[in-house]
Amino acid sequence: MEITKHTFAASRRLALAAGIATLALGAMGATSAWAQNSWPTKPVSLLVGFPPGGQTDFAGRVLLNGLQNALGQPFVIDNKAGVNGNIASIEVMRAPPDGSKLLVGNGSMTIMPHVYTKLGIVDPQKLTPIGVLLQSPLVLVVPSTSPIKTYAQFVEEVKARDKAGKAIDYGSGGNGALPHVTMELLRERMGGPKMNHVPYKGSSPAMMDLMAGRLDAMFDATSVVAPFIKSGQLRPLMVTGAKRVGMIPDVPTAAEAGVKDFTIISFIGLYGPPGLPADIVKKANAGMNTALKDQTIVKNIVDRGDEPGGGTPEQLGTLTQTHYKMWGDVVRANRITAD
Repeated sequence: MEITKHTFAASRRLALAAGIATLALGAMGATSAWAQNSWPTKPVSLLVGFPPGGQTDFAGRVLLNGLQNALGQPFVIDNKAGVNGNIASIEVMRAPPDGSKLLVGNGSMTIMPHVYTKLGIVDPQKLTPIGVLLQSPLVLVVPSTSPIKTYAQFVEEVKARDKAGKAIDYGSGGNGALPHVTMELLRERMGGPKMNHVPYKGSSPAMMDLMAGRLDAMFDATSVVAPFIKSGQLRPLMVTGAKRVGMIPDVPTAAEAGVKDFTIISFIGLYGPPGLPADIVKKANAGMNTALKDQTIVKNIVDRGDEPGGGTPEQLGTLTQTHYKMWGDVVRANRITAD
């Protein structure tokens, strides 16, 4: 009988302890779920891997207020320029998956792992896609002081210098940047004449040298070059989109200029670190889409020559994977390397 009493008492103590543990775990789970559902509870850093002034930086800044208004917390731009955006990518790749650090990344991320094979460049497919912020075609531009007026004249000049043992100088925001591999692909389409690539730490300093006449030509996103086209400092030769751009309607597409199968789009996406919880992704995506419906934000994007993004995380993921494969093929076919 005594044994039965002791056993019964022990069983009650065990059951009570188990019940307390269950309640504690339930509370922890509820707290965790509440923390994620209430994200963000503190300011969020938007890391940009390029200096202020370029398209990627613009994408983050133009959406800043919209994201803050939609999600109720400050969003802060953190420019971490270097290695064509990879410094910022690495920081977000290593960040805790709590939504405190997000990446404003551009399409060059899909190129760099193929161009830099020895630096441990971040594979963008490992980041968590949130949504497309904006996209636009590239524009081939020359200084307004250049004698080159058309794309046909550009080709003539490139080939003439090559024949004379010289080369045109073209700039980009860095080795492996989208404007870099785009020009190399164009060079291949022209039959492989010699051209000299001059990499910069971001597109803004390259653009300054182009306007000063220290470079001969350059590709960059419409939003980057449009102000300088309007001011008369740059002359556009062609756009890489499937259709003409409304703000520069007289500039032919690549197809119209005689370059077939040369539709190239620059895109900016919002990414999180690997393992970012689905509910944070959903809330960040909803905030982004809400911001992109703001007419002031839409006007800012369109006025610069870009197209507002939006859509689902899956769409950004598919876009990232498609470009990753496409540019990998281009880099290998044209033997482009930055190692």
